Amino acid sequence: MKSNPGAPGDSDPDSQRLDTWLWTSRFFRTRKVANEAVTGGHVWLNGQRCKPARLIRPGDELRIRRDSREFTVEVIDLSPRRLGAPLAAQLYRETPDSIVAREEQAALDKARREGLRFDRRRPGKRAREKMLRIKYQVPDLDGDP
Repeated sequence: MKSNPGAPGDSDPDSQRLDTWLWTSRFFRTRKVANEAVTGGHVWLNGQRCKPARLIRPGDELRIRRDSREFTVEVIDLSPRRLGAPLAAQLYRETPDSIVAREEQAALDKARREGLRFDRRRPGKRAREKMLRIKYQVPDLDGDP
């Protein structure tokens, strides 16, 4: 019987399951969430969609989308167990383009939040009406700004 070199049952010490690596490198909180992200198409390996059991090796490129952020990283090392954050960050190297894109997105998100001002108290009747007008884009008939 022929062996499949990419099969999950391989005992290659230079490879690791994709979902396990995503969990050990702390991109996702649990292995189940990492598994669902890969299945849902949020993780691409070397430009292709893949399955959670796909074996990865150092040198592979991953594109990971998480919480409206996208990371493009190169796998540097593998780990059999979950590590602390400083050590987990040494398992991969983020590409310069990915860093710039993430910083631009963060600056854009910050600029969007700048215009929002929240009072510490609950809104009254008039304030609630104004918020609903803004939400549903209904014209203000009172003439109040």
